[in-house]
Amino acid sequence: MNLETAQTPATPFARSVAMNTKAFRIHRALAVLLMGGLALCCAGAHDLPDSVQTQQAREKWVKAKGHKVYYTKKFDLADLPDYSPGQKVSGTLRMWGSNYFTDSPLAEYWEKDFRKYQPDVKFDFHLKTSEHAVSALIFGVSDIGPLGRQIMWDEQLAFQRQFGYLPLGIVAVTGSYDVSGWNPPIGVYLNNKNPLTRVSLRQLDGIFGAERSGAWRDLNWDTALARGPERNVRTWGQLGLTGEWADKPIHVYGYNLQFHFPQEIESRAFGGVSGKWNEQLREYDNVRLPDGSLKLAGQLMLEDLAKDPYGIAYVAGGNAWLSPEIKAVALGVQDGGPYYDLTLDNVRNRTYPLYADVFFFINRDPGKPVDPKVKEFIRYVLSRQGQQQVMRDGKYLPLTAEAVREQLKKLE
Repeated sequence: MNLETAQTPATPFARSVAMNTKAFRIHRALAVLLMGGLALCCAGAHDLPDSVQTQQAREKWVKAKGHKVYYTKKFDLADLPDYSPGQKVSGTLRMWGSNYFTDSPLAEYWEKDFRKYQPDVKFDFHLKTSEHAVSALIFGVSDIGPLGRQIMWDEQLAFQRQFGYLPLGIVAVTGSYDVSGWNPPIGVYLNNKNPLTRVSLRQLDGIFGAERSGAWRDLNWDTALARGPERNVRTWGQLGLTGEWADKPIHVYGYNLQFHFPQEIESRAFGGVSGKWNEQLREYDNVRLPDGSLKLAGQLMLEDLAKDPYGIAYVAGGNAWLSPEIKAVALGVQDGGPYYDLTLDNVRNRTYPLYADVFFFINRDPGKPVDPKVKEFIRYVLSRQGQQQVMRDGKYLPLTAEAVREQLKKLE
């Protein structure tokens, strides 16, 4: 008899046997599920996929840095505006996005200080990753989306399809000088044997970029950003080096293109996002070491660069890993300069061309005013009081007065 399909027998004894058999099957199935659940619950870290273990290693690495104060220099913030409430506001400010504001005490510092001025405002932080920032705005569960990178094309398109306009990005802080994770600038590095001391963004396009038919600016494909192969820079002689260096090939090191750092190079050196890179680009990723710790892609690049006189690498926060075998070069926007060294002061005053912006994105209908509680909090963050908390935390860098004025205009 097929116990799965048979009808219940008519006699009481037969019915009892069938019911007991059915109960046995249910209990056996539950036992299998329970044992499987226990096995999953008890599985150790070594049973997880490598990619998950790498992310867990990254999380430990971030938390170990979160409460450290890296910079104790007191920047002069006297030229920043004081915060005074434009209006009294109330309600809950919901924030989804970059984890680095709550992995450090900065979000807590802001919350406590802001509530001295606006005691009726509460905060609801869901800060796990920048990947949540724009999508949470789209689905209406967030008021402010902290974003520790450039907004992606896909995010802009999704938002525009939903609302008919683009999200508004307000620069809240300048990225750090050399604290990985906290949006350090892109540095350009050479082997110390290389005599070159400076490059321009146009030259970086030639070195790291390739022939392209255009590039994206927001949601616009701009063919004016096209360039031909004649602007490729593939030998050191093309950068002005002579003698034995003139015909030597340039070995290019960079992040794999799933990282967001390449977009910083594309948007500032290439003029827009194109995905067209030097065909010889050697790509790097973070790796988890046998002891469970994390080694960053930038560290790996610089280790290899130290052994390669003909190499060039772009690395975020690379000054934290400088060695006698490598050096950072000065950068200029134009071929003729001026050129700026990668220093703490040049990053803070935003003269070094590849400093990083950290954004607060909001859903602001261009035809309507900004939500009052959102506007008041952003005004506070951009004030002297808000930027003092940035300096107190000691990782991100406070904005300049010029940058603050530019951002405040966006709230009008």
